[in-house]
Amino acid sequence: MYGTTDLATIVDRRQSQDPELILYVVDQRQADHFEQVFRAAYLAGYADEGALEHIGFGTMNGADGKPFKTREGGVLKLNDLIQMATEKARERLREAGLGAELSPEAFEATAHKVAVAALKFADLSNFRGTSYVFDLDRFTSFEGKTGPYLLYQAVRIKSLLRKASEAGAAAGEIVVSEPAERDLVLTLDAFNHAVMEAYDRRAPNLIAEHAYRLAQSFSKFYAACPVLAAATDEQKASRLALVNITLAQLERALDLLGIETPERM
Repeated sequence: MYGTTDLATIVDRRQSQDPELILYVVDQRQADHFEQVFRAAYLAGYADEGALEHIGFGTMNGADGKPFKTREGGVLKLNDLIQMATEKARERLREAGLGAELSPEAFEATAHKVAVAALKFADLSNFRGTSYVFDLDRFTSFEGKTGPYLLYQAVRIKSLLRKASEAGAAAGEIVVSEPAERDLVLTLDAFNHAVMEAYDRRAPNLIAEHAYRLAQSFSKFYAACPVLAAATDEQKASRLALVNITLAQLERALDLLGIETPERM
């Protein structure tokens, strides 16, 4: 039986690894099964109370609201899903006029990163127990709450920092004087809380939400507060410092979600 197999696995893990905590990242529909297995393990003394935890997640559904499958009705393989997303990412990059200056190899690498970002962010931006509808057109958009949008913002920041470096401009002491600067600083300050909450609640969507808020705050800051064309050198240095911190935090948040940012688009 599945239950006895899981109990045997718990015994084996305790004998070979003796972990303090075991997390089962499995479909939410298996909740009752794991409730029974965990209770049996505790009663039998195979695990300490609270040492087993089911991290249930929802399903990726088709337009009909049922778990997403291939046209033939079979389960979609991850490799096929990534290939579909990569093809769509190529289209999106060309439509947006991005990647034209990249070599063919660099363009393909960027398209792959965009595709993976689209899929991972779409999955992790929802609370893990929530099912969602698979919509590749929406997932791969460079606008809205998507992985590609966050990559675009990161690349945009990197481009700004390259221009600053070429102009000999350097970051300095941060002095907040504009509302958009204050909003960005407060958003940056919320990162630690988002990470701790994500850990405590086993909810990566909180990190995804923070990354999106950070990208939005930076976009408002960038529009309202000229960086390289700042009124004074002190103001320029202050804003460059904010830009540097924003990039570092955005890339850290994306890295926690398993998303890699390209250097250029």
